[in-house]
Amino acid sequence: MTTLVTPVTHNASDALARLAAVIESRLPAQGGDPEKSYVARLLHKGPDAFLKKIGEEATEVVMAAKDADHGGDRSKIVNEVADLWFHTMVALAHYGFSPADVTAELERREGTSGIEEKALRKVHAREASEADSSND
Repeated sequence: MTTLVTPVTHNASDALARLAAVIESRLPAQGGDPEKSYVARLLHKGPDAFLKKIGEEATEVVMAAKDADHGGDRSKIVNEVADLWFHTMVALAHYGFSPADVTAELERREGTSGIEEKALRKVHAREASEADSSND
């Protein structure tokens, strides 16, 4: 199987930071105009609009990957992931986060087994639930 590898000629985090800045400039609090901007329109409609888009794009990533497994155009995976990342970045901006926050979380997890990380999250959730119960 041939693997597509695109040489990195620029800093990916810089590209994400630039896109995040554009998205943030479209926030309603920044004067984003829903008549002139797709992002501002999504944000103006509220979370249901951009969360629905995230679900749609995630499904399209899955469909593109399944198609690629059966001889379809593999580059569609990259196109659909780009759409997914974009709409996810809209959600991040809405909730006051940036790609740097996600990168920091990935760096925090670096070197930790995914199995261990998931188990640790369950322990923390159980502890939080128990703390909430004891405060009632």
